[in-house]
Amino acid sequence: MADCKLDHVAFGVPDVAPVAALLAGELGGGERGSGPGRGFLFWQWEFAGGGAVEIIVPDGPPDGFLHRFLAARGAGPHHVTFKVRDVRDVLARARELGYEPVGFDDRDPGWIEAFLHPKQAQGIVVQIVQSQHELDPESGDYARPPYPKTAKSPAPAETARVLGLRLSSRSEERARRQWETLLGGALTRAGRDLVFRWPESPLRIAVSLRPDAEEGPLALELAAGRRLPLPEGPHPALGLPLVQEEVEVA
Repeated sequence: MADCKLDHVAFGVPDVAPVAALLAGELGGGERGSGPGRGFLFWQWEFAGGGAVEIIVPDGPPDGFLHRFLAARGAGPHHVTFKVRDVRDVLARARELGYEPVGFDDRDPGWIEAFLHPKQAQGIVVQIVQSQHELDPESGDYARPPYPKTAKSPAPAETARVLGLRLSSRSEERARRQWETLLGGALTRAGRDLVFRWPESPLRIAVSLRPDAEEGPLALELAAGRRLPLPEGPHPALGLPLVQEEVEVA
């Protein structure tokens, strides 16, 4: 495993069923796993090429972080998760670069995590995880929430590909400090946009430079060998536009 790998993009929503109809029914995503978290339940879907999307819904007291998120923003992108070799090394590097990581938790030796706050991380929570399931004493011992039943789209049976998340940043320096210097993404350029990729991840982070705009997620980017039936503007189930790129899908 490389030092950092972009594992998935996560959305917070009040109800998983409408999202399952989109991700599994319309886009053909396959079940990757589900489970309980601390104050939430999660489901993951995997798409052509291996890109994954996670959906989290509140499960717990009404003052939990996800209840607060939904009350303030509604359904929408919540975090991106990076799996790393050594979370403490990454956090030390983050502090050297001026970040103040929060939520460090090493109670579970198989899942040691910390976060970058969206106020410091260009409008998105960045989850940094050292994951070793062989050390996880709870692995497989909890009840996994079932996936909602969905009807497959009548369109061809191919699965769409999730390319990654597009965000805005006020400057190239801020974007490169976060995605390249800290998290090890390899930079390429697409016109004025910056694109960061990780060797072991099918997902990318694309950054549009907008000096005068609020930083944060702009779109979830997809590809498919067919025209996807995507609405204009934010998708009602995910709270973010879905944009189909003209990329050939193998």
